[in-house]
Amino acid sequence: QVHLVESGGGLVQAGGSLRLSCAASGRTFSSYAMGWFRQAPGKEREFVAAISWSGSNTYYTNSVKGRFTISRDNAKNTVYLQMNSLKPEDTAVYYCNAVLIGTMSPTAAWGQGTQVTVSS
Repeated sequence: QVHLVESGGGLVQAGGSLRLSCAASGRTFSSYAMGWFRQAPGKEREFVAAISWSGSNTYYTNSVKGRFTISRDNAKNTVYLQMNSLKPEDTAVYYCNAVLIGTMSPTAAWGQGTQVTVSS
């Protein structure tokens, strides 16, 4: 079983930046593709970005392309999400998870998430 701990969220003005981190333990982290998801109030959780186990391939939902960058450090069992040019519609609780590339389906239990609030 993998244990996920997200951090780095906060309150930021539109146009600002945040860097989220996700520390993973319990599995062989470097063997798994990892992804970020988010859930806004009253909405379903949605896929944001994913990165292959090696870090050589990345995937993004259209609304964040060019603004968000996913990366990973397998030596630290950590995946990151650099978020630039933030918009109020990016406001959500952000979660990380191990994913199946293709379907981007999560494969582990969810962590507590980290709140990102973007003010206009």
